[in-house]
Amino acid sequence: MAKESDIEALREIPMEQMIWVDLQNPTLEEKITIETYFDIKYSSEEESQEIEMSSRFSEVEDELIINTNFLSLREKGFDYCPVSIILEKNILFTYRDDDLKSFGESVKKIKASPGSYLSGPQIFLSLLETAIDNDADIIEKLAKNIASLGQQMVLRKRGSDEEILIQISSFQNETMSLRENIIDKQRLISSLMKSNSFPDEHKGLLRIMIRDISSILEHNKFAFERLEYLQDTFMGFVNIEQNRIIKIFTVATVAFMPPTLIASIYGMNFRSMPELDWELGYGFAIAVMVLSSAFTLFYFKKKNWL
Repeated sequence: MAKESDIEALREIPMEQMIWVDLQNPTLEEKITIETYFDIKYSSEEESQEIEMSSRFSEVEDELIINTNFLSLREKGFDYCPVSIILEKNILFTYRDDDLKSFGESVKKIKASPGSYLSGPQIFLSLLETAIDNDADIIEKLAKNIASLGQQMVLRKRGSDEEILIQISSFQNETMSLRENIIDKQRLISSLMKSNSFPDEHKGLLRIMIRDISSILEHNKFAFERLEYLQDTFMGFVNIEQNRIIKIFTVATVAFMPPTLIASIYGMNFRSMPELDWELGYGFAIAVMVLSSAFTLFYFKKKNWL
């Protein structure tokens, strides 16, 4: 098995010796050259992003046309990368814009054991298998981040309420995007199992992939449910804090009501008030106000309202 990166050199390789033609972010001229030489037609960007099953998978005689998404890892999170795939005459044709981890790891597998990859379908299965493994790794990493966020919330080692809500929302979006990507692969593998053009000897591996995808979906479902639990827990913490603040203001208001009443009484300007001419009247009024507040607080404390 040999690798050739020069498009013009492909003309010198016999067609029956080719098993994989991969275009990564090619120029328009390079794309047209490959399509013309092999008499194929890659899906456009709009077609590769369609959600209808007829646009995602189609079978024409001995040709399979597939449009699917692979995850492209970013500095923060990940993004979708549409990949146009054609299986024809035992050759795998792929067209993508990003440098995808699944493709790089598959190339390493092929170099490590070239005798195990002698056809386009085998390489395609390797791409799918590697992509599923990478999706599982991303979900496991996401689950660890969710668990860490939950621990921070319990230990109260977290940022502001706004920051924590943004973090939960971000994790929820990532979880839903992962689910969409995994379900897309599940539909693709189901279509391959029903296909008459895809070799029957490889369908056993497809069944294993289906089981792997089912377990990943369960893990993904658990991660989403855990996020919902964290969101409910967080809202519970917020409600407790708000109730505590309201309670403090309520107690303060009630505690100052008796002193306010006493001050209001002695603030009246009636001539017949006996304490107006009393030398100790001012101190007496202050003492009564302090004692009334202290008694109120003591009563609240005894009732465990504080």
